[in-house]
Amino acid sequence: MLRPSAHTDGFARDNLPPGDQWPDLPQRFDYPDRLNAGVELTDAMVARGFGDRTALIGNGRRRTYKELTDWTNRLAHALVDDLGVKPGNRVLIRSANNPAMVACWLAATKAGAVVVNTMPMLRAAELNKYVEKAEIQFALCDTRLMDEMVSCAKGSKTLEKVIGFDGTSNHDAELDRLALEKPVQFEAVPTSQDDVALIGFTSGSTGDPKGTMHFHRDLLIIADGYAREVLSVQPDDIFVGSPPLAFTFGLGGLAIFPLRFGATATLLENAAPPNMIEIIEKYRATVCFTAPTAYRFMMRAMDEGADLSSLRAAVSAGETLPAPVYDEWMAKTGKPMLDGIGATEMLHIFISNRFEDHKPACTGKPVSGYEARVIGPDGAELPRGEVGRLALKGPTGCRYLKGERQGEYVQDGWNISGDAFWQDEEGYFHFAARNDDMIISSGYNIAGPEVEAALLSHPNVAECAVIGVPDEARGAIVEAHVVLADAAPSEALTEALQAHVKAAIAPYKYPRSVVYAEALPKTQTGKIQRFKLK
Repeated sequence: MLRPSAHTDGFARDNLPPGDQWPDLPQRFDYPDRLNAGVELTDAMVARGFGDRTALIGNGRRRTYKELTDWTNRLAHALVDDLGVKPGNRVLIRSANNPAMVACWLAATKAGAVVVNTMPMLRAAELNKYVEKAEIQFALCDTRLMDEMVSCAKGSKTLEKVIGFDGTSNHDAELDRLALEKPVQFEAVPTSQDDVALIGFTSGSTGDPKGTMHFHRDLLIIADGYAREVLSVQPDDIFVGSPPLAFTFGLGGLAIFPLRFGATATLLENAAPPNMIEIIEKYRATVCFTAPTAYRFMMRAMDEGADLSSLRAAVSAGETLPAPVYDEWMAKTGKPMLDGIGATEMLHIFISNRFEDHKPACTGKPVSGYEARVIGPDGAELPRGEVGRLALKGPTGCRYLKGERQGEYVQDGWNISGDAFWQDEEGYFHFAARNDDMIISSGYNIAGPEVEAALLSHPNVAECAVIGVPDEARGAIVEAHVVLADAAPSEALTEALQAHVKAAIAPYKYPRSVVYAEALPKTQTGKIQRFKLK
């Protein structure tokens, strides 16, 4: 039973899936009925004594928790008093990773709005999909990215106002000027803990993006669960990473987690590995979130003298973590790389390795409060060692906007993540592939990531991606797309790579086709886009 909503605009409540289509949501946290996540991450932190500590670093400036609180309260006043934002209205934010984007997100959350964070690379047609699906009324946009937002607004039936903010440190844009003279105190909307606070759209890399609806309590659950239990975040931690704040993985790892515990977030508009290395060295960052491909670059930089010794936690997600990357990081740092898996539908990571419990080619065990199993086509749990679909339930779960395809993701109370896994006798979960990335060749099931890990252990392979391609005799064959390190393509090298894979894993899994490439297509978060190779 949902608690009474503080939203005067009932769109979010009205467009939750029917209750009988929800996943089971066993709760392990006791939050008050009235809960505003924006307040908990700012005003409440000042009240707890963190006011003078640094909250955000970005674009050449440090901002304390008190400064962030005052800033977001002024912005919230501007949103309500000048723009007319009402509780429950949808507010889109368009920006790269910078403190102003975090401030706008927090301000809109305090005002009781439902926020949709978006990637800066999206074009007008892509933005329009979000605007129309979520019936977005307001857009806050970094003035440097205004063109596509204005184009989107021209054709929209719902978008009422687009207002610019300054993503740099100058604070000289329309929204900034409106906020400048506002009071630093703001009476935040007393939202219910199960009022919708965020709509996170799936990346839509292989289809139309779907909106996933998350409550105020969900934003705190991922911090009070994963970040506290697995990362053991402390106030002296300094976070750095590459995922965009527009993705729930980035919003959690680079905003919610540090702010929940009085730590510091460093934000990079261009989070290329060299820039992350610079930040790590300059500020002695302690927690890093990025993809395995970036960690491989960082390890090459370590060979050339880069000092990453301040990192106590290297979190890998977005792509499966190949054993060779894990092994090399352990050898170079003496610390584990924490592999984990999450989903936009679940908000953040729900299975992870731990500092004290980790091993290569292993995703780990469920975060406390989550239950996971590997199931077959009929939904029954499979014996240990067999590959099947990953099913899970916990305090966060899938609620698609307007119930779109809800029945595909939620079945019998379980969230079905779309990933193929197997569980060993000790209860650890091991990633096999995305369900749509399993390659069936001559009746054998071959997991592409396993072949990739074997290839990456060869010294001449810098990056690789494995896909299945049609074959008349076998149905499909394994094809490897390889980026070389210190080598030139040749027939002899192809044969050497194939022999290397045959020696590392079952010979039938070797790539019968090897394609050499200068680079692999990736998303902004570093995730390889295998569908483009297909």
